[in-house]
Amino acid sequence: MSVDMSSQASDSNEEFEDDEDIVEGDIPDYYDGLDDDVAIEEPFDPEEYQFNCLTYRESQRVLTEEFNNVASALKVSPAVAKLVLVHFHWQVSQILERYKSNSSQLLCEAHAQPTSICRSLTAGTSQQCGVCLQLVRRDALLSLPCQHSFCKACWEQHCTVLVKDGVGVEISCMAQECSLRMPDDFVLPLLPSEELKDKYRRYLFRDYVESHFQLQLCPGADCPIVIQVQKPRARRVQCSLCEEVFCFKCRQMYHAPTDCATIRKWLTKCADDSETANYISAHTKDCPKCNICIEKNGGCNHMQCSKCKHDFCWMCLGDWKTHGSEYYECSRYKENPDIVNQSQQAQAREALKKYLFYFERWENHNKSLQLEAQTYQRIQEKIQERVMNNLGTWIDWQYLQNAAKLLAKCRYTLQYTYPYAYYMESGPRKKLFEYQQAQLEAEIENLSWKVERADSYERGEPSANDRGDLENQMHIAEQKRRTLLKDFHDT
Repeated sequence: MSVDMSSQASDSNEEFEDDEDIVEGDIPDYYDGLDDDVAIEEPFDPEEYQFNCLTYRESQRVLTEEFNNVASALKVSPAVAKLVLVHFHWQVSQILERYKSNSSQLLCEAHAQPTSICRSLTAGTSQQCGVCLQLVRRDALLSLPCQHSFCKACWEQHCTVLVKDGVGVEISCMAQECSLRMPDDFVLPLLPSEELKDKYRRYLFRDYVESHFQLQLCPGADCPIVIQVQKPRARRVQCSLCEEVFCFKCRQMYHAPTDCATIRKWLTKCADDSETANYISAHTKDCPKCNICIEKNGGCNHMQCSKCKHDFCWMCLGDWKTHGSEYYECSRYKENPDIVNQSQQAQAREALKKYLFYFERWENHNKSLQLEAQTYQRIQEKIQERVMNNLGTWIDWQYLQNAAKLLAKCRYTLQYTYPYAYYMESGPRKKLFEYQQAQLEAEIENLSWKVERADSYERGEPSANDRGDLENQMHIAEQKRRTLLKDFHDT
């Protein structure tokens, strides 16, 4: 969709400001409620992932059960078992195997037992505390299994300062170069107030969950929910309380098919090179036929000039009539095979050119998601208006809402194919990926074009042909999306 900038210049700034208030994922739950509406040939869903949302109490019960089981198996206290579990990321089978082969080494590696029994710092009936240098009675000193003895007041101050700093499991002995960790049953009696004890328990819970390979804290603000899985993967999970959607493995925004390490590299690079890529954020381009300034005010990349009615691609400015056969060329970066033999300056220019190619497409789909969120809202409002005016029922028009939700779902996946392609090594596998990426992109643009046209209809009952055509396009787009993820998503 496009508009003549000369006729709507007064509205453009307001539209830009509105766009800034919309973020990724503004179409709520576009993963939900679509499977039954979109029949696809491939029944396997590469994003299917089983997970449970646990409350704080449910999480505590899960953790306590594992504490007690491991403590019984290792013949240690639950407090020591916690230190072992945290160190070995709750891999119980690995812990039990290591315990059978060398129990002492296991406890030493977990910093729950010293590597060797240390000499007490001083001897006699009266001793000097190694921190405050005060002489105190021997029975007034406290020590861990390492036998580094300090007065109770110093232990209290040590624990209080660290807890106030947010430290939980990693509170360790005060002796220099001693890495022995303090179990919670040693720390809790030393904390002077209930407030500090509650903080310490919260920090311990945080450390237990973050170290557990099957658990993740929900990243939602002040959300107490813990996500539990059987096998940790980079998969989409959603909190049942705050509805936050994120990748289980890295707790960042869901990013299939790009893996966690690659998306971190990409986002860091985008942040570092933001000034270089500033010009890409422009909302306007010139029509390749009549040169009038065109603003992109919809998510679809199939543009039609409001003046000369020329149809072209927003990304490459190519004629849309031949674009179906050339889409592979539009989404694929053409590497320079001779670049390794050229100067460092030429290689640097080529590297920047490659980055800008992928960044522009990444950013374009991000903006399309924002603009299509507006289309989704308009569709909802129009459905409500038509139902109120007795122009069909909600069920008659709901297919338009489902189409907009599926479009967002497909475009979200497509956006994250570009970091994947940027870091992918050249070869047959990359060619296959780029081919599937181009197919998905073409079908998404077809779907976007149909959704935006359907949104502009001003009529009563929907035509069976129009509805069938749109639903068929939904099926095709989702099929292409699943095929790409099945072949390239981290499994």
